[in-house]
Amino acid sequence: MTAESDGTTEFWPAGFSAGAVSANIKYSNRRDLMLLVTDAPASAAALFTLNRCVAAPIVLSREHLNRSSSSIRALVCNSGNANAATGKKGLDDALVMAEAVAQELSINPEEVLVASTGVIGQLLPMERVLDGISSLVATLQRDSVLDAAGAIMTTDTFPKFFTLELLLSGGSVRLSGIAKGSGMICPNMATMLAFLTTDAAITPDLLHTALKKGNRHSFNAITVDGDTSTNDMVSIIASGTGPEITAGSEDYTLFCDALEALMTFLAKLIVIDGEGATKLVGITVNGAVDDREAELAARTIAHSSLVKTAIHGEDANWGRIIAAAGRSGALFNQEDLELHFNDLSILKPGLLADFSEEAASAILTKDAYTITLRLGNGPGEATIWSCDLSKEYVDINGSYRS
Repeated sequence: MTAESDGTTEFWPAGFSAGAVSANIKYSNRRDLMLLVTDAPASAAALFTLNRCVAAPIVLSREHLNRSSSSIRALVCNSGNANAATGKKGLDDALVMAEAVAQELSINPEEVLVASTGVIGQLLPMERVLDGISSLVATLQRDSVLDAAGAIMTTDTFPKFFTLELLLSGGSVRLSGIAKGSGMICPNMATMLAFLTTDAAITPDLLHTALKKGNRHSFNAITVDGDTSTNDMVSIIASGTGPEITAGSEDYTLFCDALEALMTFLAKLIVIDGEGATKLVGITVNGAVDDREAELAARTIAHSSLVKTAIHGEDANWGRIIAAAGRSGALFNQEDLELHFNDLSILKPGLLADFSEEAASAILTKDAYTITLRLGNGPGEATIWSCDLSKEYVDINGSYRS
């Protein structure tokens, strides 16, 4: 398996092109509208937010995947405006975006996925959006990863993209992805977006299974602030120009593993770029009764504002960690707890905390480290990737609409 991520070589798998333009939807100084296009009808799958306040593009994209039998030709996405909580007009606008793309490409509207990200509760400036769509086709090219990844950013500080090349029995396949996300990050999927592509020849059902499996330990295992967006979406489109992958084959197992690796890398980039974040922290809970119990505890610790502020303050306040685990609902005996920062023992069974504050501080000043809490002797284990909560997070979100 090889990886390419500098954008200097061809990024998209065979059978894809992309483009981006500035439609001045909110940002006047950069691109804010992108289009991803397949050369021919392609297999597709997607997972969407479970937030009951769901954005219009999510409603439309769900319908299009169902109506097109998961055969997709294009994906259009704007930033700066979420087209969420916009009622019937918002649904109409999402459909108009799909229809405009379809007209430009001479395809059916049902073959177009639509995504949006940005401010909630505001109508899209459709005249600018449609002008942008009419200009997009002229920008399409095989390798436009920086433009496309940049166009879907909101408060992100850098574009997020990566490519993997995987050698299978029938030849090599490429898996690529771009993502955005910085705040309102606590995906519960089936404001985070990820658009993945591959040139593998694979059915929509197998794509969906692989995507769901990979999502559990990647985009569904991160948190910045504990808020699930109205617009969360991760999709994958397969052009079918490469080797065929069949159910139950070793190739499919390798493909699933590679896809999860790609998704995990992009997910970590989102946490690293969390609004105001300065640290990436992997929170692992093991020794639980089962994986579900471990995940309950890990998520609660990762979401805890008190834990996140202690991380930011580089304070070895282990009491906040075990208190968060204690309220998570996970089953354990507090006398059995063991806690480590990286390899440094902080808490031993019997609630014995005998550690060097200097050694702990040396770990907590790092940009990235792990917190591991052992609940007991069970087989359950889970890891959630989190970050610190800083004053800058408050500043960014206190004036997000301005």
